[in-house]
Amino acid sequence: MIICRIFFTLFLFKDIFLSNMKYIYLSIYLSIYLSIYLSIYLSIYLSIYLSIYLSIYIYISFIVSHTAFTVMSFICSSFYQIITDLVGTTGFNRDI
Repeated sequence: MIICRIFFTLFLFKDIFLSNMKYIYLSIYLSIYLSIYLSIYLSIYLSIYLSIYLSIYIYISFIVSHTAFTVMSFICSSFYQIITDLVGTTGFNRDI
């Protein structure tokens, strides 16, 4: 019964379906083309964007860690200098 209704509806509106068939094919073609194009474009764009973002992040983290290491070594050398100035010797080459 449902199949008969479908065929009857198609028969009644066959002119509309046939005249719009090129638009249906065009919409199917465009949807397939756009899905493939967008998937390729987005994958390339996202891979380039993520690689640039990660390289900048790694570079900034390297600069921050290097700066922190430089500051800590400066602080340690300053404390070492203050302690040797207060004690007067390093403790290893003390005169007996």
